Amino acid sequence: MTPPSFSAPLLEWYDRNAAALPWRSPDPDPYAVWLSEVMLQQTQVETVIPYFLRFLDAYPTVRALADAPLDDILKLWEGLGYYSRARNLYRAAQVVAYELDERFPDTPEALLKLPGVGRYTAGAIASIAFGRQAALVDGNVYRVFARLMDYDGDITTPPAQAQMWAWAEAWVPAERAGDYNQAVMELGRTVCTPKQPRCPSCPLSERCLARANGTQAERPVKKKAGKKPHYEVAAGVVRGEDGRLLIAQRPLEGLLGGLWEFPGGKQEAGETLPECLMRELDEELGITVEVGAELCAVRHAFTHFSITLHAFECRLVDGEPRPIQANALAWVTEDELDRYGFGKADREVIRFLRDQPRRLL
Repeated sequence: MTPPSFSAPLLEWYDRNAAALPWRSPDPDPYAVWLSEVMLQQTQVETVIPYFLRFLDAYPTVRALADAPLDDILKLWEGLGYYSRARNLYRAAQVVAYELDERFPDTPEALLKLPGVGRYTAGAIASIAFGRQAALVDGNVYRVFARLMDYDGDITTPPAQAQMWAWAEAWVPAERAGDYNQAVMELGRTVCTPKQPRCPSCPLSERCLARANGTQAERPVKKKAGKKPHYEVAAGVVRGEDGRLLIAQRPLEGLLGGLWEFPGGKQEAGETLPECLMRELDEELGITVEVGAELCAVRHAFTHFSITLHAFECRLVDGEPRPIQANALAWVTEDELDRYGFGKADREVIRFLRDQPRRLL
């Protein structure tokens, strides 16, 4: 299959059906394209739109983003998930603003040097913002290509992924490469959907080998994910004598890096949750606490595992909290919690604290 066999009808379809998205423009702004593409990684368009608009309002230029405190960026990102994207966004903004004189690189090779920019994002920015003949592959593209070619390989394997990228690079047209790439992704998002694809509405239906063979529901082939491990986690709602709450900032690298939390950690074999919490607060903050009643339990799923977060009211017994394993600490009122960025599970604990009467040890 060569580009002329389907790029023309695909672009004609896109011209009629392209969604009006806030980052799409006849004269694309590289900053807006980059921001949207980072947010769209593993996140649905409908979820991204309000975050994109808030970010663009708060930080209208890459310089404004580079000059902002990381805490503010993480707070604005709160709820969008995959927080390493926000940290890399901040690092890349500083590179572009301070080292590249606010000029975004315009080739995939140069874009790949920016923090957080991988092969897909580099191709998207280069083609959409700068019109480069650059390929990209995401989940929607995998699905469209696998059905077009009736590809029966497991798309989670390196050979299959290499094949998809080979097709993407061979088929991206020299003209309107950005529109073509967006068209393939839009087709996958709105027509060539994972379940019950709308084949009669597809501009490529006559060229689709899976439809011809009746295998569209079986493509793409993807092995089932194994069972995710589950962990029990204890967190301490530690109050000072003045009623303020102790919160800790997670290390800047790693899961939920830079976000704030009620301090605690994962339960180990053979210990109760209160014992877990006392050990964790001693190791992380150098304090001894008396653990009271459990306030609430919140179940939350991450990409590769899930947790149940058990929040306990705690009273400080001995020691001055210090950030031994945390990036920073703060004593805050419940109203001041809104200034800090928290992960979803901790936000549920905050919601409980505000909805329920004060519980005492």
